Amino acid sequence: MFVYLLLLTVIVTVEAQRVPGQQKTDSCLCKINSSIWTFPAVEFMEVTRQVQICEDNLNEFEEKLRNTNAELPMMEATLQNISARLKAFGYLHTSGLYSALQLQQLNRELEEIHQSVNETHKQNPNKETHNLLSELNKAKNDVQRMYKDDFFNLETMKKRLRDLNNRAQSCKTIPNDFRSTCHQRIMTRISSPSMTKLNSISKSYISGAWGRDALLSSKEHYWEHCLVSGHKHGNTIRMYTSREDFMANRNYKDEQIAPSYSDKNAVQGSGTILYDNTVFYQCYGTAEICSFNITTKTTKRMKLDGAGIDLEADPDAVWVIYATEENHGNIVVSRLDPLELNITHTWKTHLFKRSVTSTFMVCGVLYATRFVNTFQEEVFYAFDTTTGQEISSLSLPFEKVSSGIANLNYNPVDGKLYLYNDAYLLSYDTFF
Repeated sequence: MFVYLLLLTVIVTVEAQRVPGQQKTDSCLCKINSSIWTFPAVEFMEVTRQVQICEDNLNEFEEKLRNTNAELPMMEATLQNISARLKAFGYLHTSGLYSALQLQQLNRELEEIHQSVNETHKQNPNKETHNLLSELNKAKNDVQRMYKDDFFNLETMKKRLRDLNNRAQSCKTIPNDFRSTCHQRIMTRISSPSMTKLNSISKSYISGAWGRDALLSSKEHYWEHCLVSGHKHGNTIRMYTSREDFMANRNYKDEQIAPSYSDKNAVQGSGTILYDNTVFYQCYGTAEICSFNITTKTTKRMKLDGAGIDLEADPDAVWVIYATEENHGNIVVSRLDPLELNITHTWKTHLFKRSVTSTFMVCGVLYATRFVNTFQEEVFYAFDTTTGQEISSLSLPFEKVSSGIANLNYNPVDGKLYLYNDAYLLSYDTFF
């Protein structure tokens, strides 16, 4: 008799079972417990049910996804419609034009203007100050009505306040010689370049400024300022004592404004001007104005809340042209006392600063230019600080040698425009 061991694999326990058997004739007999192979029907049914639930959930999710994809274009169209309708309100929100705090700020500004005009009216009563006081009183009543009605869309009121402020600035006490005779006329024509030459340093110096001392009583001082360090900064200004020396690049003197072009008193940008042997410019890395007196070698600084600072000069004042966030990026013009280095008057325009290529001042009138093509520029805009009036219909073309304009300034001594055009220096005669 032989005994065989049958190794049977039990599925449920995943173990082998050892079963003894006996051989009888041609057969092998063994006793096996078949219960260990019982099919787990209950467990199978539960698993089947779970699988069915998963399939149902998957089908439901796929159906929802199909419905969502079908509705998505409609949802996108609705969203675009709502966004378009809310765009104006979004502008009002980001600009702070419908909040009680902004209304309070506007009311304070209105009070300041009213006080300033009232003092001016007491010192020099006239029809303009009387009318202005009446309009300011009406504006104050309108603001009070806004408080009462809880209506805070201040865009119209801000524009109205800006116009009233410009008129108030013009009514302030201003020196008699401030209102020059050229206020009687607007510029009518600009000549072809009366002089064209390369700057005295190198053709690679494509940004800078040049001109003549803007003070009427000053000597015939010509100056040239070329920017380095990415055509943005500088620390020296080249001075000439005559036009002949300037044209011949001789007998010049390099005046050091700062020890280096990265010094805190160095020059940033090309909006530089020379007035009464003093250089006025934007200070390095800040929104400040610096003045450097070439005679005394002293530097003054003044903080200015603005960007893109450009300085111009009249016979008795220095002008600052810049843009502010409060004026929505539009140009602001301020009159600067050159001795005390403080702002005495400020006007706000409706002209967006980034829409112009350059600006210059002529006897209290701001002019702005725009690009026409590589070889032509056009004066298209004027703002008179005496009247607060704007003109946007000018068309005074003038020639240039290249597309890039770094600086354009008007000199009241000789009535010429001075242009730094890439690396070239050009001058023009003007007609009124």
